[in-house]
Formats: sequence, structure tokens, C-alpha cells
Amino acid sequence: MPDSTVPGDRLREIRLLRGLTQEELAERSGLSLPTVKKIEQGGSARIETYHALARGLRIRTSQLFEPGDQPSRRDHADDDRIDLLPMRQAVAPPLGPGGHLHVETVEIEPDLDQLRATARALDEAYHRDDYVTTSRLLPPLIRSAHTAVAHFDGGPQHVDALRLRSDALQQAGRLLTQIRVYDLAQMALRDAVRDSASAGDVLAEAAAVDLQGWALVREARLDEAEGVALATAEAIEPRLSRASRDELAVWGRLLVRASGAAARNNRPSEAREILQVARAAGSALGQRTGGASYKSGAFNHLSAAYQAIENHMIADRPDRVLGMAERIQAAEASTSNTRHRHLLDVARAHVALRQDGDAEDILDALHEESPDWLRHQQMASEVFADLLRKRKRLTQRQRRLAQFFAAA
Repeated sequence: MPDSTVPGDRLREIRLLRGLTQEELAERSGLSLPTVKKIEQGGSARIETYHALARGLRIRTSQLFEPGDQPSRRDHADDDRIDLLPMRQAVAPPLGPGGHLHVETVEIEPDLDQLRATARALDEAYHRDDYVTTSRLLPPLIRSAHTAVAHFDGGPQHVDALRLRSDALQQAGRLLTQIRVYDLAQMALRDAVRDSASAGDVLAEAAAVDLQGWALVREARLDEAEGVALATAEAIEPRLSRASRDELAVWGRLLVRASGAAARNNRPSEAREILQVARAAGSALGQRTGGASYKSGAFNHLSAAYQAIENHMIADRPDRVLGMAERIQAAEASTSNTRHRHLLDVARAHVALRQDGDAEDILDALHEESPDWLRHQQMASEVFADLLRKRKRLTQRQRRLAQFFAAA
């Protein structure tokens, strides 16, 4: 979670400037008095709790973390489950006067076609939620990409090598964000943006920026996430009548990312306005899907609707979440990650409305369908903790889920 000292100090400072007592702030925020007291005394809280406090104070959520943003994360990342030393060595190798120290000099020319095939296989493994395999095989792919970029420097295949390395680094950044290792994710994505820019691949560069925005949101760096996504969306804005599917999709993805950041930052009007533009991208696509070949993920006519549902949950409107969820088919989500994330929002809404059985059904279904994805989702463990808060005795299914989330 965000560093507790800064939000606690800032919360007390802003509350006093507003002339509010702790009791008054708790009432305006829809929180309990002990929660406000705990945070001001240095305790941690969920990002949703900070959002509720910001709403009560009528400020942006990010103002509670100024100065000194810290990663928004659980007590630990998942580097205790996955050996990340090879990934660190590949993504952030030592840099000497002659370049990366781990770049090999090769006698046989690197086979870019074979490296691209490996990259595609790892992309498929990631989408199967096989994070262990992905984390083991990405480092040698990245090292080979470093070697290829150096080997083809100045030659006709240099651009292809840069594109390959950007792809591999985006895969690394995406995985590292998923398992909450944000410092290394940002290093990978920064270099991916540079490689795509050097290769002149505008859409790949924008897709890498979108992944950067995802990591920034998860770090609670909400102003930056919204700003970089909007600036990039403006830079690549296509003419709707002439745009390709991929141009519409990457542009739409950036707008959805910016809307989500604005919603979390207690800027609901801006979030709605941005999302309205994103809907234009979806409308232009019609029933088609675009962006599947880019690491930021596919985008279709429902992508903006899923973000609208998430924004309603952030704003504590669970009734609207369930109302909208009934009108769309989760199976039509552009990616499995989007569908799973949407189902967690629906589960949160059920808990908020005291429909615990429905929420538990969703968690159990996700556990059966995609356990490796679920174990990395902080929201899922928080929803389950809410379900158990008033339980005196657990059912067999609840015990199974409790063991799963305890191990996660």
C-alpha cells in the first residue's frame, strides 16, 4: 500500500485546513471514525479508502500522497514466489563505456525469426496465466534481443531488432506490473518506449506508454498516469473515417487508461469526458476488435463500457455496477484479463450490497478458471476478506478459498 506516514500526515493537514473534525470527515466520507483515526496515526488503507477520504475532502486522491509517492502494493510483491534475479540482470544490466556488459559478441548472426517465434510463445504463456514459465524464459529472450540490437547496429535489420527488443521488454513490464514489481516494470517499459520510438513504430510506442500508465495507476501515481496517457492519445489521435483497427484500438486503450486514472483520482467529470471519447473509438470499430498484436491488449466496442463499470465501483455506486453488468456479456470482453477484472468489480458490488453469496460464487468461479491470475489480484483477497469479516463458521468452499488467499 502507499507509504502510511505521508497519507496520514497529509490527511490530518488537509482536514484541519478544511476545519473538519475527524468525526465530520468520517461522516462525509462514508467511513467509520476508527478508520480515519487509524490512517492519521500512520496506519495503512486500501486505495478505495483514500479515494473516499478525498471525495469527502473534495480533493484529488493523489494529493494525499504528496510529496513522495510510494508504490501502491501489498505488504510484499511476488518476488518471493518468482526468482527475479535473472529478470533484473536482463532488464537492467550493468552499463559500461562500451554499452551493456552482458551483451555477447556472436559469430553466428542472431535469428530474428526464431526470436520472434519465442516472443509469440511467451505471449501465449502469459495469456494462459503461466507467469512462472514466462518469468523464466523472458530473461534469455531479452538478453538475445540486446545482442541482436548490438549485432545489427547500423545495418538493415537494426530496426527489426529494436522492435523485437521493445516487444520483449513490454512483455517483461506487463508481467512485472502484474506481480507488483513496479520499479523493474518501469525500467523495462521506459526502455521499450525508447526502442519503439527509435524504430519509428508509433503504435508500439503508444502501447508501451499505455502499459506504463497501468504501472503508474497501481503505484497510485494517478496524475502522471492520466497525463501521460492523455498526451500520448492526443499525439496519435487518428481520423476516425480512415483509421485502421489497430490505430483505433491503441488510441482507445490510452483513453480508457486515462479515464480509470482520473476516476481513482476523484475526478469523475474528467473520467466521464475521457470515456466518452473512448466510446468513439469503440463505435468506429463496430463489431471488430483491434490491437490484439500490441502488448497493451485488444480493444473492442465494449472496452469503454467495462471501464465505465469500474469507474462506478470506484465512485461507490454498486447498484449501477450491477445494472450495467446485466446489460453486457462478460464473454465478449476484448481480453481475458479485462473479463476477469470486470468480474471482480461485480463481486465487489455484490459485497457492497450484502449479496455475499453472489460474490462468493464469482470468486470461486475465478479460482477454478484462472487461479494463477487470481493469486496476484489484491482486490480479490480484499473482497474475500470482506466476505469473511462477520463469519463465525466457514463452509467447505470458504475454507478452500481462505487457504488459497492465505497462500497467495
